[in-house]
Amino acid sequence: MQFDPRHLEILAAIVDAGGVSEGAARLGKSQPSLSRSIALLEARVGAPLFEKGRRPLQPTALGSALAEEGRIIRQAREAAAKKALSHSRGHVGTIRIGGTPVFMDGVASPMLATFQQEYPELRLDQSYGFLDDLLKQLESGQIDLAICPIVPSELPEFFDLQVLLPGRNVIACGASHPLARRTSLRLDDIAPYPWIAPPTGSPLFRDLRQVLSEIGIKDMKVSFSGGSLTSIINVLLGSEALTVLPYSVLFTYRDANAIHALPIKISHPERQLGLLKKADVPTPPTVHHLSNHLTLHFQGLSKRIAERERIHVWRA
Repeated sequence: MQFDPRHLEILAAIVDAGGVSEGAARLGKSQPSLSRSIALLEARVGAPLFEKGRRPLQPTALGSALAEEGRIIRQAREAAAKKALSHSRGHVGTIRIGGTPVFMDGVASPMLATFQQEYPELRLDQSYGFLDDLLKQLESGQIDLAICPIVPSELPEFFDLQVLLPGRNVIACGASHPLARRTSLRLDDIAPYPWIAPPTGSPLFRDLRQVLSEIGIKDMKVSFSGGSLTSIINVLLGSEALTVLPYSVLFTYRDANAIHALPIKISHPERQLGLLKKADVPTPPTVHHLSNHLTLHFQGLSKRIAERERIHVWRA
């Protein structure tokens, strides 16, 4: 036997409200229209749904049973509407984001954590890669967003770039390193120490080679290479090795007082950390939310870095 689900919802509203007039007010409909719907439902089932002559209205056993089904239908409809609204507003779904390991682990991951606190129903699928791989994944639709360093003038067509931070590197060491508290250094001071090399294909590895060339170190003694940011920092903390890191990573770890930047002036790369996405693809609300979240948090990070440096200069 087939039922009109609207009739079952109407029955539930009348039973729950205690009368036809009350049910009509709850649904925003007229009393005659509800009465007709109940009459059609009673004709369909071939039995009365309310006790005759009882005031206030009292449902029969069948009326109570069908009213319960009407409540289930109403709850399912309301849940479906809520889910559809959440989806249209970008509050549910999956976002795929890729990025270079050092920036994702050292800077972006706390921002992703706060994003998930704000949108707990959204799932983030994160992967790692360098620029060429990330561009290919954006092009093929494997990821929605990428965070990586890039020279803006070298950005290929059909990609949008939102600049997050300027490129800036420092020579870093562990807090217990013999050079950590020195206020000035010469080349001879750092020459004896080994180096931690980032993964060979990474932009940071090229930066390291460039920095060493600029400061006059020709023979680089590598004591550790190819690790993640966590392993690089652990090696820094447990050894006298040096490495090159983005200043934003060092700033993020400042409260732990674990790693220090040596007072050696080095040139900064032309690259800028940017948020990339494919230009010819409509941006879903979910991706739009994450893009705005990351942009705002990186703007805040940039301001905090500038304020810290202003205070240091003023104190000096």
